[in-house]
Amino acid sequence: MMFMTPQTALMIGIVAPLVTALLTPFLGVRANWRDVAGPIGAVITFVAALHVAGDVMQGGSPEWVLATLAPGIDLSFRVTELGAVFGLVASGLWILAGIYSVGYMRGNHEKHQTRFAAFYAVAVHAAMAVAWSGNLLVLFVFYEVLTFSTFPLVTHKDSKAARDAGRLYMSILVGTSVVLLLPAVIYVWVMTGRLDFVSGGILKDAVSSEVVPWLLAAFAFGIGKAALMPFHRWLPAAMVAPTPVSALLHAVAVVKAGVFTMLTVVVYVFGIDFLSASGGGTWLVWLTSFTILASSFVAITKDDLKARLAYSTISQLSYVVLGAALATSIAAQGAALHIVMHAAGKITLFFCAGAIYVACHLTKISDLDGQGPQMKWVFGAFFIGALSIIGIPPTGGSWSKFYLMVGAADAGMVFVLAVLSLSSLLNIYYLLDPVARAFFKPKTRQVEVEWHPLTVWPPVITAGISIGLFFYAGPFLDLASAMVTR
Repeated sequence: MMFMTPQTALMIGIVAPLVTALLTPFLGVRANWRDVAGPIGAVITFVAALHVAGDVMQGGSPEWVLATLAPGIDLSFRVTELGAVFGLVASGLWILAGIYSVGYMRGNHEKHQTRFAAFYAVAVHAAMAVAWSGNLLVLFVFYEVLTFSTFPLVTHKDSKAARDAGRLYMSILVGTSVVLLLPAVIYVWVMTGRLDFVSGGILKDAVSSEVVPWLLAAFAFGIGKAALMPFHRWLPAAMVAPTPVSALLHAVAVVKAGVFTMLTVVVYVFGIDFLSASGGGTWLVWLTSFTILASSFVAITKDDLKARLAYSTISQLSYVVLGAALATSIAAQGAALHIVMHAAGKITLFFCAGAIYVACHLTKISDLDGQGPQMKWVFGAFFIGALSIIGIPPTGGSWSKFYLMVGAADAGMVFVLAVLSLSSLLNIYYLLDPVARAFFKPKTRQVEVEWHPLTVWPPVITAGISIGLFFYAGPFLDLASAMVTR
């Protein structure tokens, strides 16, 4: 990596997924060529992200200015500490998601695999551009690119259910961003004359404290990908898509782009100190607490495994938004860490759900009774991923939940500690239930298990990553700390 400057790495990290997407249709004449392109593009992107993150950790801020659109508004990319975190998550998990997708699509004999692979790469390109956006305008543009590039993935099966899910997906995500997010961005520009990301924020001397709750609401509800209630229904509906798409939505790109955008707005636009002093985030603390618990209770009622995991994601996303709304340095660090820890744990769970479907076409939790001995590796990985989501050591999820709890105490909001504790108990109930059924209940269905190896080893590896993040969380902790101290 010595031959790369930070700016070159930034350019490669954004362009490599796009080049992969453009080449995929031409490589589609040979399935093996097409299927190897994604993982290769992912490795190149991840190497670039590592180089960029290394420069940021040393105090740098890689930048790439494409054009100046108006005084104070550039079409540019500039990596913040939080952007370095998200860039590592999106590019790193793309490697395993790309490999897993090959196994799933082939093992399940899915149609239109070339189209799928091309749009998958475009979505990662958009996610990297969101992560490394230099200002709110560029972030908004690629936020929309991410929405439109994932629409063909959500509707991939071309069934009535898929088309209905696609319409709901687009109506909520595009509707919220155009009606609320874009006006909020414009308002920030009008009031401050700038849209760039600055440590400590740019709104302190530009807007009154009375405006803060309303502007924060426009951002919170305008960022539909964060799936705050009541703008959450697109997420469970999108589970009709193939499981690699679910992994992309929940761990690699879409929802992570949503909570990343929300945390970016709080840290670099509002400023944690200004939001805390104004008290404008208190209402959001209550809403996220409600979303955390309500979605957990709904998850308990779902017998479909992917639907249960979808409502679990809605709950976990609100952990990140809660950390932003608490407006303390330690809570913001916990929110940044949770983007990483949840991504590793949740991609493991969805990988496992897809592996089970490819192997024996089971989708209902009630049908998993007694199936564990035939699927030891997959259910073992599911168990570890679940532990990380719950927040039990030695898994990475325990770090982010610890920081969020300390942040809640620091903010003087003791009820949030109760919310997080109850949420973890509910996590135990609905995430360990499939594993308990698989190993401790008598078998109710005889099924023939035919594994595709590329659907088994990726979740085993991501489960290992969930454990590794407990012992080697240092780089992410350093970036999260720099996010609130520089």
